[in-house]
Amino acid sequence: MNYNLAKDVIQLLEQFDSENKKLQYTSDIEGFKTWVQHHQNKKTPTQKNIIWEGKENGRSPESVISRLLVHMNRYAKTYSKSAIADSEFSTQEEFIYLISLKSFGNMTKTELIKKNIQDKPVGNLIINRLIKQGWVKQSDSKTDKRSKVMSITEKGLETLEKQMTNIRNATKIVSGNLTEDEKYTLIELLSKLDHFHNPIFGRNIDSTNLIDTVFREYSFNDN
Repeated sequence: MNYNLAKDVIQLLEQFDSENKKLQYTSDIEGFKTWVQHHQNKKTPTQKNIIWEGKENGRSPESVISRLLVHMNRYAKTYSKSAIADSEFSTQEEFIYLISLKSFGNMTKTELIKKNIQDKPVGNLIINRLIKQGWVKQSDSKTDKRSKVMSITEKGLETLEKQMTNIRNATKIVSGNLTEDEKYTLIELLSKLDHFHNPIFGRNIDSTNLIDTVFREYSFNDN
């Protein structure tokens, strides 16, 4: 057995545990592998080479990130709206819910709503519309009588398939002029952000306390 290698691995695991206090990475082998990859790919900071509007006046990178994410969400919605023009869909949420059921299989109402990062009242309205259209059906859960299990119907699959070419084209347009490597880098970064925010969202913290609660529980000074 190579004891020097084992010692190096243990030291690396200790460093991972120390640097992962804010749980940027999952606490398993996949999270550890991702963390190692990030360290291997880490390059000299190029902050001085990146210019954004207002930087000279002290505008923070966090402000730019937040604004650009809002912009991207609006761009994506515009293309999604075009993808379902002249179709049976009323909103993009309807086909997104159907895609979730087609891709991940049957799930409860709560699971379906959480999968799509929406509040329960809004999610229930979407599901009710899908049921009314005959695209989704619900049945009693075999494990929890209080829960309803949602599944996509044949009619739902047929309706979704009619628009899938437009939907796929819309997603390609959203990716814009990114190279394949840039797409994977963006997936990695957005997944990291999603892993951070998803558990917070799932706690349903009241809006009046949300920012104070998150700032109290997490340190942003080391970012």
